[in-house]
Amino acid sequence: MTQWSAQVETQWSAQVETQWSAQVETQCCQRLLRPIAIMMAPSLLDRLNTDGFVVVPSALSPDELAELRRAAQDTTALARAGEWPHVRTLPKQFPPWPKSSPENLPKEGIWGVQGMMHPDLPNSAVYVKTYFSDAVIGPTKELLQCSDEDLVMELFNLLVRPDSDFELRWHRDDIPATATAEEELARLNQSAFSAQWNMALYDDESLIVVPGSHKRARTDVERSADPFEKDMPEQLLVKLNAGDVVFYNNNILHRGAYKSGKERLTLHGSAGHVRGSSLRARNVLQHGLKDWVDRVDLSALGDKEKKRAEHMRDMLVKMGQEAGEVGFSLDG
Repeated sequence: MTQWSAQVETQWSAQVETQWSAQVETQCCQRLLRPIAIMMAPSLLDRLNTDGFVVVPSALSPDELAELRRAAQDTTALARAGEWPHVRTLPKQFPPWPKSSPENLPKEGIWGVQGMMHPDLPNSAVYVKTYFSDAVIGPTKELLQCSDEDLVMELFNLLVRPDSDFELRWHRDDIPATATAEEELARLNQSAFSAQWNMALYDDESLIVVPGSHKRARTDVERSADPFEKDMPEQLLVKLNAGDVVFYNNNILHRGAYKSGKERLTLHGSAGHVRGSSLRARNVLQHGLKDWVDRVDLSALGDKEKKRAEHMRDMLVKMGQEAGEVGFSLDG
């Protein structure tokens, strides 16, 4: 071996040894730091408990998003034409809404479509697959700290671009604005027993919340504020990209603001825990599910999802049988 060859070999060996040592050191550091990072990252439940909401980014694949957009566009066109009677009519915020028909279209238009899993709705199979998918049920079970056997099927609707600009007033979904601080706390101190969510099919900046308000009664400022106050202290606009899902406590102080000039297709659903069925009955059944839930078609699901879905559907049927007449949570 020449002196030059020996020198090159020595340098190469030293370089390889140095690179190998650095690589080993980096890998060791990564192994040591990874558990620390995992421990430090708050879970979905931690964030929900702290803020009252949590965003799961990119919950839908591009193909799933495209399929849902097509289905939702068809559903919206059907509803605007009066060919689907179960809609949310402007300017009414809460149920019950009057039924629509081609001969009796809502004068001011619609801002939502009800009953995505109704067996008579075209494309309901697409919505059924979405509602019972791991993308929805996985986070739901984490947030409710439960198994498949504990889940109850609840709501699944579609929020759409309104025919004119429309805003919801500040509210909690199942606590009236007339409630005293003591009455608010009596409900807020109980478990939510549900996971409610919005799944954006287009970028969506409609939901406005007051983080942490799900854990306390309204302040004097919140209680005396205009129902449509545009600058509530500590309010936050929840920004969703297409395919994102926000899970939130439905008794967080929140409102919605919808623009007629911006496309909106946002799926709006919830699932419950069997232990909270009596508490959840009014909030769920006021949407008219009792009339058709036993006919929801689950044939599009795989064996695993179908078994879970059948149980969840049965639990909702049972809720309806045991609850009787439930009335409505809110007026307006």
